[in-house]
Parts: sequence; structure tokens; C-alpha cells
Amino acid sequence: MTSPSLHGRTALVTGSAQGIGLAIATRLAQDGARIVLHDVAPPEQAQEALAVVRAAGAPDALYLRRDLRDPAEIERLMAESIAWQGQLDIVVNNAGIQFTAPIVDMPPERWDAILAVNLSSAFHTMRLALPGMLSRGYGRIVNIASVHGMVASAQKGPYVAAKFGLVGLTRVAALECAAVGSSQSGGVTANCIAPGWTETALIQPQIAARAEQHGGDRSAGIKDLLREKQPSHRMSAPSEIGEVATMLCQPWAHNINGITLPVDGGWTAQ
Repeated sequence: MTSPSLHGRTALVTGSAQGIGLAIATRLAQDGARIVLHDVAPPEQAQEALAVVRAAGAPDALYLRRDLRDPAEIERLMAESIAWQGQLDIVVNNAGIQFTAPIVDMPPERWDAILAVNLSSAFHTMRLALPGMLSRGYGRIVNIASVHGMVASAQKGPYVAAKFGLVGLTRVAALECAAVGSSQSGGVTANCIAPGWTETALIQPQIAARAEQHGGDRSAGIKDLLREKQPSHRMSAPSEIGEVATMLCQPWAHNINGITLPVDGGWTAQ
């Protein structure tokens, strides 16, 4: 019987107490990875998330609560994550926050927070994780960008700026790591996933606003929201993003490097 493909690997997934992050952590656990969960969730939600990844097959799991707006907190997060098992093989930068307003009305503190969590935190996790990955010849950076790292939408200035920046930063990392390792070791890669409309807590305010326009009908609100941008008219499930992220972490994916993979029902094909 063969071992799970990520057996012996340790993965950190930021923003992983729920939604896409938890789905990715769960799928990595199914392939045998040890999981470091991260979030700022209440203790009971953290315990529930730990139970989920352990039940999925994680040989071990750890939860760390750190504020990604603070570089010193990220330093502690990374030091604890690496010290836990002595190495960190996979980093999935999934944590994100959102606030919508026109640029002229955007509170500067919202700009600062969104750029800090959605972009700067990924820079800090990457700079701290990559030395170990490079020394071992295997490592995976998977950055959860967005279709808004490829196309813009009104009233999402800081979010779009952060996601475009994340795509560019990932490409730089891919080039800097490309020649390290081998097909046998798995190499070191950096890639982005660009989800379109996905059923997560982050978009619930937008769904609620559309539902209100349709007399409180949530299904009608979702349909109206998707019709505007996503040609499939279907949302993605977080578990589907988990499948894509885990695929990018496989040792055989050593030559998938520097891509931004849309999971968007055709949104960015238009």
C-alpha cells in the first residue's frame, strides 16, 4: 500500500478556520500532510477546525492565532510553524479581508489593513518559509489570489491592488525558485489560484445586498450576482479550490510554476 502523496510534509494554511482555507487544509490532510491552521477565530471555532483536519487524516495538527496586519505577529507565526515539526514544506496564503467603497470614499485605514493582510502577509510568510524549502529542494507556495488579481471591479480598489500585487509577487518567487531541486525532489514552486464567485463568508454581504433587491430572495440574489460576471452562473464550492491547491502541491507538479489558475466559470475568459 502506497503512502499518501504528502506524507511527511507540513503545511501552513492561513485563514483556515473556515471557508476556502479550511477546505484546502482538509484536502491536504487527506493526502497525509501535517497541518498548521491559522486564523483569528474564537476558540470553539478553532477546535472545530482542528477536529475536521484530524478526521480527514492529518497525522498531527496545530492551531495558531496571529494577527497578519502585524509583521511581528507573522514572524512569531512562522517561527512557531517551522519549530513545530522542524520544517515547513507548504505555505498556502489564503487569509483575506474585504471592504467595498469608491476610491474617493475609501477609509485610509481600510486600505492599509487590506494591503497588510492580503498582500504584505504573503511576502512575509514567503520570505521566512522559502529558505528551508530551497535547502531541501521541495517546497510549495500557493497564494489564493482572485479573479480580481486579473481583472478589476469598481469599489474594490485596495482588494484589487492587493490581488494584482500578489500575482506579481508570486511570479517573482517562481522565477527565483525555478532551478532549485529536481523532478525527484519535487522542486520549489510558487503559484496562484484565482477563484471567482465561491460560497464563502467573505461574499455574504454582497449576496445579502442583492437578495434585498429581490425582496429577500437569496437564490435570486445569487443568480443576479453571478449573471453579471460569471458565465457558468454557478458558484464554486470551497472544496473545489481545495482540490486545485492540493494538485499544485504534488511532487509531480514541479514544472507548474508561476501560473495564476482561474477557477471562475469563464469570468476572466471574457
